[in-house]
Amino acid sequence: MTVLTQAEISEFIDRAFAEDIGPGDITSDNVVPKNARLRVALETREDIVVAGLDIALDCFRKLVPDAKITKHCEDGDAIKAKDVLAVVEGNARGILTAERTALNTLQHLSGIATTTRSYVAAMGDTTTKLLDTRKTLPGWRKLEKYATRMGGAQNHRMGLYDGVMIKDNHIGVVGSITKCVEAARAANLPKIEVECDTLDQVHEAASAGADIILLDNMGPDMLRKAVTIVDGRCKTEASGGVNLQTIGAIAATGVDYVSVGRITQSAPAVDIGLDVAIL
Repeated sequence: MTVLTQAEISEFIDRAFAEDIGPGDITSDNVVPKNARLRVALETREDIVVAGLDIALDCFRKLVPDAKITKHCEDGDAIKAKDVLAVVEGNARGILTAERTALNTLQHLSGIATTTRSYVAAMGDTTTKLLDTRKTLPGWRKLEKYATRMGGAQNHRMGLYDGVMIKDNHIGVVGSITKCVEAARAANLPKIEVECDTLDQVHEAASAGADIILLDNMGPDMLRKAVTIVDGRCKTEASGGVNLQTIGAIAATGVDYVSVGRITQSAPAVDIGLDVAIL
């Protein structure tokens, strides 16, 4: 698990503000009185799992350092429609300028956490763990993978640098699964995962000493056969064709993990509003 540092969060906010504010918020700076103050409530319009609240509040703190902030929940909490997440009070110009960046971040990350929680629930009482994938927006990976954890998933590899995934194209170039695994072992690479499309490949990967076998686009019957072939020699991960309707049956086959790109790639933003009261 990779933890977001405060420095990374601050850098993300700076980039987002540079994109949105540029040389200045010409509306707020010219329409709103310089010393006007606002009290705003972040309120959800639907049932959600919260993620990114502290990051959103840091957006307000960045532009309104003396803002008075009261939190009503924490990341990972499941809250109901019309619940207030936090209240922010301070300089009106700064709050209005930070509003969109704060909401965009909070809505997107909470959307991922909410979608992830629904997938975890759909697996029922199985022992199978949900994994995220590298199907993330460029520049948002750590944030989006943080959000999946808030929803109850575990992080798969963060990038190409921290986990071996031998896929069909690697096998095609090298010649066989066995040769790929041997090369990875010779390089002292940890946690070697091999993608398999057929049961023959599962036999070969398990015999070659793979640590994890990714069972790609296999239906429940084929997954059960693959789990039997592996017989505890390594971990198994089902991937491909996974949605809310299929994940329960997939998890019930006995695989150790199910990886789902949809929880980051296709999660809709949730509806969170900013209700304003002039002081």
